[in-house]
Amino acid sequence: MSNEAFAEHLGIAVRTVSGWHKKLTLVPKTEMQQLLDTALEQAPPPVAARFAQLISDAAEAKPADTPTDDQAAPDAELRLGTDPNIGAALEWLDEHAGREPGTSRRDVAARLARLDVGELQSRASRRGRVDQRSVAQVLGRYYGERTGSHGRYVARFGSDTEAETSILTRADWLDLECPLIASHDRLTITRAAAADLSLDDDAAGRAAQRLAETLAMGTRLVDMPLYQLLGVDVSRGSIRGSVGVTRFVEYAVTMDLLEGELIDAIATDAGSAHTALPLRDKYLPDIASVVDVSSRLCAGGPLALCAIARPASPFRGEADYVLLVQERSGNVLNAARRLAVIPKGFHQPMTDLRADAQVGATLRREMEEELFGRDDIDSTVGDQRTADPMHPSRLSEPMRWLMEKPGVLRMECTGFGLNLLSGNFEFPSLIVIDDEEFWARYGGRVEANWESAGLRQYSSLDGDLLGELVRDVAWSNEGLFALLQGLRRLGQIGGERVSLPPIEWEVW
Repeated sequence: MSNEAFAEHLGIAVRTVSGWHKKLTLVPKTEMQQLLDTALEQAPPPVAARFAQLISDAAEAKPADTPTDDQAAPDAELRLGTDPNIGAALEWLDEHAGREPGTSRRDVAARLARLDVGELQSRASRRGRVDQRSVAQVLGRYYGERTGSHGRYVARFGSDTEAETSILTRADWLDLECPLIASHDRLTITRAAAADLSLDDDAAGRAAQRLAETLAMGTRLVDMPLYQLLGVDVSRGSIRGSVGVTRFVEYAVTMDLLEGELIDAIATDAGSAHTALPLRDKYLPDIASVVDVSSRLCAGGPLALCAIARPASPFRGEADYVLLVQERSGNVLNAARRLAVIPKGFHQPMTDLRADAQVGATLRREMEEELFGRDDIDSTVGDQRTADPMHPSRLSEPMRWLMEKPGVLRMECTGFGLNLLSGNFEFPSLIVIDDEEFWARYGGRVEANWESAGLRQYSSLDGDLLGELVRDVAWSNEGLFALLQGLRRLGQIGGERVSLPPIEWEVW
């Protein structure tokens, strides 16, 4: 294949493939190696045979003490020994569980040897049958009724659809109408106070089990920096607050375990699921602990309903907005196999800690990565070596077109909430592209990345179908929150391109 054809075959950038020819000794990162392994497994027999011959010829030229493929450890065990991201998680676990260095590595290796991958796949299937409503209802029983001004977000779409979520919010955190520009979007970076993340034996064992399962299932885990919310003050037209910087592995082996624990409990017995949640009892036992973000690890980020203007069509009908919804991949750690708006991402710095703290900075990056195919800013695929990844000269063609036309791209934050499922902070937002020319030029270039299993289109004029979408139980709670807040705001500003029933919210 040509570089272009092979890049398209793998679903990566052409420059990545070209780079392999320039650095012949380059060893692909684990996630990229998985793509290559999959390509080999799916290759026709003659191609696989030629590749095997090439490898055989190369092996004969190696020194006698060089291990052959037959001598290599299984993929998961090899990754345990060589993946620096897994290594960082093991070191963190040893330190915070009060273990001697190397103890967690041996613990994970022992658990990995005992794992039944078939059972993990069956568990994933059971988890997939637990719907959004069940999650919201069980968390409602666990945390009880609203406390003061805080309560769970509930919305009504038209006269016959009610959506209950696990998002803890309050009235003055909703309908923010906040433009995501520097004068309104003012999260600031500060030094993070060390949260008490000491792990007892049970918590450390669950963290080690998570790492063993991550290895066995080939799930991506990258120790990227994350913004940690330390304080927030939002109001109509304004986002203020402070963030510090933490690491993804800390989140992955602590707060991110809460979702799986709850889903497994519901899958076993939904009626009593709220009574047997030891990790939740430790990390997020009550509403006070949820709201007190300065005393715990609170990661999260923005997610946005994306609405792109389309011209009238003799085949489709009147001018409207196309609304994009994603089905999340099973390979993501967060909201796997759930419906969500797109883009959706963790709030994290790239190269500028202060400027990247703005919510809008993450959304613009996620648009490039999740909608316009820029894998060079995907921190799970490769290291970031560019001084300014979002410099105009590096933007994708669709994003550059938007940046060069003032007023065409509008981004607003529509609310704020804390997700009871994970403890994450959520900034639901709305992205509107008002120029019909964009869809005519670039509609065919909009393509989700590896985090999505697929994209769906909806019309802003199709209230009936959108009502069915709201009722779909496959949503993530934060995704449904962002969808409803986004549709509510779009109905206010979209004019004749939008035809929706009233959307009203309550805080329970």
